[in-house]
Amino acid sequence: MTLRLAALGLAALSATMAVAGEKTVTVERADKRIAGILTLPEGAENPPVVLMLHGFTGSKNEFTVAGTQTGLFTLMAEELAKAGIASLRIDFAGSGESSGKWANTTFSGQIADAVDAFDYLQALPGVDGHRIGILGYSQGGLVGAHLAAARPETRAAVLWAPVANPMATYATIMGADKVAEGLAATSDHAVTADLSWGGQTTLNGAFFHELPETSAAAALASYPGPLRVIAGRNETIVAPQPYAAQQLLRYHAGAEDLVLLESDHDFGAGTSDALVRAELAPRTVGWFRDNL
Repeated sequence: MTLRLAALGLAALSATMAVAGEKTVTVERADKRIAGILTLPEGAENPPVVLMLHGFTGSKNEFTVAGTQTGLFTLMAEELAKAGIASLRIDFAGSGESSGKWANTTFSGQIADAVDAFDYLQALPGVDGHRIGILGYSQGGLVGAHLAAARPETRAAVLWAPVANPMATYATIMGADKVAEGLAATSDHAVTADLSWGGQTTLNGAFFHELPETSAAAALASYPGPLRVIAGRNETIVAPQPYAAQQLLRYHAGAEDLVLLESDHDFGAGTSDALVRAELAPRTVGWFRDNL
């Protein structure tokens, strides 16, 4: 089936049934099209819903969990659905199936995408637009913090390994020399860098210009709702832990807690699904179940 819906005058939906409980969706605003997957729990009427925000160079399903055929966010959508919670996982502009060019990515652009998706959920029939949660991973955690500040009516947030110090994190990922090059470049000048986990990426200077100006901790000072931060003790990308995670809680005034797992940045999912299923998923679902 195909649907069209105006969301607060800003967004529209085109949706087609993919498999039972899932719909592919497109949130549209002006010339931007944000692709996503809406997962609805079977038998639940007007369930709460979680907006899922992927990490740097990622996409809506996130990377495949070792030993499975399933992306990390796909797995989480399934676990949330089992608890009666709907979810929407999106591709930021320039990523996955969304419109735009990856090189034009900025934090502020992704925050705007997240706000559009949140506003869309507030007006979406079939879910409870008054009970929306945020799940952000890595850079998506940084974006999620700013979304929670922009939409303080967010009922609950869970941030996985959220970027707390962009200058330090992206110097680790791309090298301090490339960060310096990007800071010195004009906004539309392309900078190509090797990634710490392999491969390359090309981003315009505008991305680098926002590194010293963007703070998840400052954003969370404006969010009064329940916040859970989950981080790995053995982190090398968002580091040092637990201090990077504690920084966010220091400036947040609402109900909160910190969960530290014996893992690295991918919560062990690159080698096994054991920690994801035993700790990451239950701790995430439980927070939303208790607070949405």
